[in-house]
Order: sequence, then C-alpha cells, then structure tokens
Amino acid sequence: MPAPTDRRYWLMKSEPESFGFDDLWNAPDRTTGWDGVRNYQARNFMRDDMHVGDGVLFYHSSGTPTGVAGIAEVARAAYPDPTAFDPRDPHYDAKSRPDAPTWLMVDVRAVEKLPQFVTLDALRAEPGLAEMQALRRGNRLSITPVTAAEWKLVRKLGGLR
Repeated sequence: MPAPTDRRYWLMKSEPESFGFDDLWNAPDRTTGWDGVRNYQARNFMRDDMHVGDGVLFYHSSGTPTGVAGIAEVARAAYPDPTAFDPRDPHYDAKSRPDAPTWLMVDVRAVEKLPQFVTLDALRAEPGLAEMQALRRGNRLSITPVTAAEWKLVRKLGGLR
C-alpha cells in the first residue's frame, strides 16, 4: 500500500456527450468538480485514497470508440457533492444531508492532451495492461486505481513520455 504522500494514479470515466476531455480542457483553469458519483466504492476511493496531484486517465466511457482521451490530475481533495442536495439535479439523493453528506466529489484539472486517443481495444491488446482493474470483466466502476506501470504504459500508447 503506498504512503499517503506517494503519488497515485486513477482512471476516471465520463460520458463525452455529457462532459468530455475537451470540455475539461476548455473549462476555466481547465478544472471542474467531478460530481454525480453514486457508487460507494468510487466514493471511498475519492474520500480515502485520492490526493491533490494524483494523476488521472480521463476515459470516455460511451460513444465510439471508448478509451482514454486525456491526462488530468486531482486538483482538490474530496468534499461534499452539492448535487446530492439539489432536488432539481438528476444526482439528487434525499437521504444525503449537508451535515452528514453521503456523496463526495473531487476537482480535476486537465494537464495534457493525448496525441493519440487510446481505445479500449488498444488497452485490451496491450499485455502489460492485462491486470488493469478497469479492464477486468464485470468492472463498472467510474473510478478505478491504476498502477504506476499502467500509467506509464497508457501514456506511451497515447503518444506521451
């Protein structure tokens, strides 16, 4: 288990028709809140394991093709997700309260555009990624940890050093 001060790496999924990497790149300060996470394991990753400066593989989870579209970083540690408290928001959760929030979010900042989009097929074809959690059968988490070796390999597949 890495020390809390060690940089960690994550794959975070977003639907590009809702919010893609280009949207993040064009956001003020290239930064936005990663709201709407409604899975306890993904929430726990944000709450317990994500730290400012951690690397993020920004993954387009729907559309054709799916795959890694860019590189980001965690820009703000976990804090209460305000969409959980807004009855007009599709991510509203009547059981979550501001004084005891169930759902959290982090802020992410775009860092680098990939020269080459890394498709799911390319990820699956790479032997060095055979154990990558996001590629495991049945995995549907929107946030998964990535090892340092996987991080380097995906960046290389995308045309970065």
